[in-house]
Amino acid sequence: MKPRQIVVITVTATVFAWSVVLVAAGQTAAVAALAPALGLTVQQILHTPRSRTAGSQPNAAADKEDDAP
Repeated sequence: MKPRQIVVITVTATVFAWSVVLVAAGQTAAVAALAPALGLTVQQILHTPRSRTAGSQPNAAADKEDDAP
């Protein structure tokens, strides 16, 4: 596992754990404020591997120049 992946997983787990602590403490308003940020973080983490995989494959058709006169 790459160091960056470890950092991303650690930060995401920390935010999720902190949200659980806030719920247990009765701070549901704080969790409601954090929920969109946590959801966006998860969405970006899931989207990143697909983007890099698709972007790393060269597209031979796009590299060809048109034979315009």
